[in-house]
Formats: sequence, C-alpha cells, structure tokens
Amino acid sequence: MDILTEALASMRTGHPASVRTNGRAPWGLRLPPVAGAGFHVVLYGTCWLVPLRDSTDPTPPLKPIPLSPGDVVFLRDGRGHILADHPSTPTEEPKREQFQGGSPIGSLTIGGDGPETSLLCGNYHLDQGRPHPLVRQLPEVIHLSTRHGRHPELSAAVQLLGSELENPRIGSDGIVPTLIDSLLLYILRAWLDDQPPAAAQGWAAALGDSAVAPALSAIHDAPAAQWTVESLAERAGLSRAAFARRFAALVGEPPMAYLTRWRMTTAARLLRETDAPLTTVAARTGYGSEFAFAKAFKREYGLAPGGYRRQTGAA
Repeated sequence: MDILTEALASMRTGHPASVRTNGRAPWGLRLPPVAGAGFHVVLYGTCWLVPLRDSTDPTPPLKPIPLSPGDVVFLRDGRGHILADHPSTPTEEPKREQFQGGSPIGSLTIGGDGPETSLLCGNYHLDQGRPHPLVRQLPEVIHLSTRHGRHPELSAAVQLLGSELENPRIGSDGIVPTLIDSLLLYILRAWLDDQPPAAAQGWAAALGDSAVAPALSAIHDAPAAQWTVESLAERAGLSRAAFARRFAALVGEPPMAYLTRWRMTTAARLLRETDAPLTTVAARTGYGSEFAFAKAFKREYGLAPGGYRRQTGAA
C-alpha cells in the first residue's frame, strides 16, 4: 500500500456520509462543522462556497469561492461553511423535512424556482484528534477544477458519479459508495499534482524527494524493521546528518520520531480493526515484547492497548 493510501486509511473511522443537494435560486445553506473532512462536487449548475470562521479564530476569513460544473471542494477540518447561489443570499440550516431517502443516496431540496444547481455533498469520517502529518499540512480548503482537461482521473470519477446519480441502474447502490470512497484519494492526488516541484513544501515535497521518499516508503513498507537513522540515510544516499536534516525539514519531525509515530498508528489500527493478540501487534510494529509495546503505546495514546481496543470497540 502506498504512503497516501496508508496515511488516509490510518485516520478512517467509518464510511463516508453523503447526500445529493439540489438548490433552485435563490437558495442558501448554512452547514455546521462536522467531525472529519467535508467535500462537495458540483454535478451541474453554479454556486458559491463561503468558508466560516469561529468567532474566537484570529486568522483572517477566507474569501468566497465560486464553483462551476465539475468543481470539487475538500474541507480539511470539516469546518462550517455556506453553500448558496450567491454570497449575499440569506441562508438556513438544513431541516429534516427537506431530506428524502433514495437510492443510491438520499437527497435534499431547497430554494425557489430559479436556475438549479445540483451537488454531491458529504464528509469523510477521519480521526482529527490524531491526524497524519500529511493531512495536517493540507490547506484548510482545497478547490479543484476539472474543466479544460485538468485532473483527468478526478474528472472521470466526477463524471461517473454524476451519471450514476442522474440515472441509477442495477448496481448503483454498490458503485456510488465505492466511487465516493475513492474520491478522497483522487482529490488529494490531484492537489499534490498541482504543487510546482520548485515551490512544493512539507509532505508535498517529501513524497517527490529523491532522498526522503524512499525512506518514508521503507518505514511504511516495514514498520517492524529495526530502522536506524544510518540505515535510512544509506537508502537515501546521504550522510546521516544530511539525511536527518532533510527529513525533518520536509516531514516536520526527525526520522525516528516519525518511525515511532507510524508504528503506533499501525498498532492503533490493528487494535481497532482486528482481534490480533497483543503479542502479534507488538511484533508487527517492531517491539520485541508485549511489555515494551504496551509501555510505548500508553505513552503515545494515554491508554493501555487493551483499554484502547475496548474503548474504540465500544465507540
């Protein structure tokens, strides 16, 4: 599994939630914050997205974003925002009676009798309490256009979604959730592709760096291996000191700190998603004994592995 896929899989805590939103001008929706990350896909028509700030947030407000057919928006922290036919249109929060069940997904209808816009709206359930640094370094709002031949894979996914939602057929109930699930990877890959190599920073640069990327791949491929800064530097073709500086500058933490982070992330996922014995989890994450593993895990998560498994299982 590649680094991007693994990073997202480590944060997933459930399946995406989604609804088709149909608005006829004038219309305006004020959407509250959600746990995880939000997304919108414009199937047809036009609208505006207005990111909202908490009243205690000292950072400057983000500008309204005009959206056109095929546009995709990703909201990293699931922040509250407005969707409307125009930024000045009065807004309302969605009401239960506006939702209708349906196949393959339900729908929400709002507005008057003017031009219609249709969107696929939803959120990905991601653990924002312990986000992977790759996700943490993303912009608050990512806006991607698929017009004029840009991002052909993302465009193809959007067109397939639009087709299945407009004309549901046998199999649509299975196809649409799978496409929505895959959409997250297409969004982030398209954003990474947009970063100019000369100006890329952080993880956008790390994933394309000739020295850091092989070291990251090695850690992800074999978290149980007894990696050292020296052995990772050797793979990178750099001296120990030069590699450590370059890795920390791009990834945001030293190589051994990231190795520990990834081992604990892998362990947490195994505890959540499998019933593997603690000795097996310890071995698969590079610890020679269950005691050493439990000590490291509690230091990272504040809970013993067994307690963490019970807590996440109950949730």
